[in-house]
Amino acid sequence: MLRFLAAASLALFTLIASPALADNHDNDRIKQLALDAILENPEIIAEAITILRGRDEEKRLSDMRSKIDQYRDQLENDPNAPVLGNVDGDMIIVEFFDYNCPYCKSVAPDVLKLITDDQNIRLVYREWPILGEDSVFAARAALAAREQGKYEEFHWSLMRLRRANEESVLQAAAELGMDIDKLQRDMMADEVNAHIQLSMQMASAIGFTGTPSFVMGDQIVPGAISLEEMQRIVENSRQSRPTAE
Repeated sequence: MLRFLAAASLALFTLIASPALADNHDNDRIKQLALDAILENPEIIAEAITILRGRDEEKRLSDMRSKIDQYRDQLENDPNAPVLGNVDGDMIIVEFFDYNCPYCKSVAPDVLKLITDDQNIRLVYREWPILGEDSVFAARAALAAREQGKYEEFHWSLMRLRRANEESVLQAAAELGMDIDKLQRDMMADEVNAHIQLSMQMASAIGFTGTPSFVMGDQIVPGAISLEEMQRIVENSRQSRPTAE
């Protein structure tokens, strides 16, 4: 039944969308056949829409993969990007995130558990503050924390905040014993500006529309997923690699 509906749907939309194809046919007869098909099987409209949407999604993902291939080296090896986990890990995961994104916060414990349980993952962070000035402040502070060797600790602290803003971010920094004056000076460093600018550029070029967005090996994950899904993608990625002869 589904095959019939799919074929009928595609034929119907082809006829409707291609007037030139109908030049050699009786237009009225074609319209009547289409109407009869719809009246007898109204579900073919929904089926056709599903098929066309699926094709659109496949093309979108294909375009995104092409862009990721273009940016692969910068995504995985940018020396100006924070790296957690195993810096020499065989599985590279890149996460674009915002400290005020509730989905980023909800997935953060799973990301931490993933790199804790699997000691062969290289996790590359792209600070992508798209939710307002508070998010920009938090991202700048996190990147500046690298100068005091506190990025990882500070990152998890900020992820636990209900709302990351100037007051809560600086309080979290103080609780970690950071030099607040130095932190605020370092927030305006060229390296901080460059990281955020590149994140914006890559996310736009790839076609990400929200946070979190992951590149997990060759897989694109535009949204929060469970720990089990992360583990499955990591395992599948490793198994799909060509074996050395």
